[in-house]
Amino acid sequence: MTPLFKKFLGMNWLLVLNIAGLIVFGVYAIFNASAHKEEAEFAFKWRDQIRWVMFGLPFFFAASLIDYKWVRWACLPMYLAGIGGLVAVLLIGVEIGGNKAWIRVGGQMIQPSQFAIMSGILILAVIFGELPRLLPVFRRPWLRIMLAGMLAGVPAVMVIKEDLGSGLVWGPVFLSMMLVGSIPFRYMITMLLGVVSVVPLVYVFALKPYQQARINSTWYMVTNQLDKVDLQNEGWVAKHLQIAVSTGGLEGKGPESKKVPDQASIHRTFFPHESINDFIFGVIAEEFGFRGSVLVLSGMLLLLLQSVFVAFCARDQLGRLIVIGVVAMFFVHTFQNAGMNLVMLPVIGLPMPFVSYGGTFVVVTLFLMGMVQSVWVHRNISAVKKKRSVNGPRHDEDEEE
Repeated sequence: MTPLFKKFLGMNWLLVLNIAGLIVFGVYAIFNASAHKEEAEFAFKWRDQIRWVMFGLPFFFAASLIDYKWVRWACLPMYLAGIGGLVAVLLIGVEIGGNKAWIRVGGQMIQPSQFAIMSGILILAVIFGELPRLLPVFRRPWLRIMLAGMLAGVPAVMVIKEDLGSGLVWGPVFLSMMLVGSIPFRYMITMLLGVVSVVPLVYVFALKPYQQARINSTWYMVTNQLDKVDLQNEGWVAKHLQIAVSTGGLEGKGPESKKVPDQASIHRTFFPHESINDFIFGVIAEEFGFRGSVLVLSGMLLLLLQSVFVAFCARDQLGRLIVIGVVAMFFVHTFQNAGMNLVMLPVIGLPMPFVSYGGTFVVVTLFLMGMVQSVWVHRNISAVKKKRSVNGPRHDEDEEE
């Protein structure tokens, strides 16, 4: 049996089945939300989703079977490539839905911000997990925080300028990796207090008027102050999301609702084009009801819990940090997507992993879950090497690898 095949058999297949279930459910939800459309560009989005999944599977298996230690030398080139993609957006970006966050490559629309967050997770894992061992000077926590803050801050600011939702993911990811990266709590508390003190300034001076209006309208709707919400403007989407979710009931309207007039389906009438990505949870709540919503959230919860278990089983700090970064990213996406569809959070576009439609996002999420699988597959490699070297000369880990 070849070592590669042994690694393949040693993958966490329960995690693979979990991912496959979410993808299948997502494709079915996308089909249910778009197949009724007359425009071929939108009617066959579910087929495009399948193509992107098939394109991303080689990245998933390649990342799973190759030892994740390669990120020690590849994280910097990947990070620079991510920055290059964000610069390309500023120069030749294509605006879709009011956001200039895409570039056209070979006839396909690519979102570089997704590659930036992916490479950001890898380079932060190396800074917090490997750099103190390679360069003793970085054993000082404040030096690691400064370096990580600069490397994460540049792409975060560039992404926020293009897409506020994607940019906000950087904060929770950074804090989660700091928590696991042996940073003392006093540093984290100081940073959190600094961020909280800056939030009002960001709201007043950095956010655009329509972004402030979305936050205000969500707050008024949550606190039942509907008289202060302009339901024909900033409250339009939130109002119809509430109607779509509430009319789904326990069992939902069902996939057969495409046979009734459009007026019976809220998402098909009021936000038909965004229903397959940002508002996919609203579609699930309307078509499959409370049961379907709980099902997809339970699937995501199981995925996150399994990933946390992988982090506990990691053989070193680098692997643990990679997994925690991925978990933080997926949690933020799921929390924001479900929260805004339930009108508990402002409408800031973030797709739900493996469920929402998205070409670049699907490939990135599959690659990141491949990195999680790599941490699982190679969790016992150090123990095996030590066992083999019991009767032989001792070598340090770097030389053996």
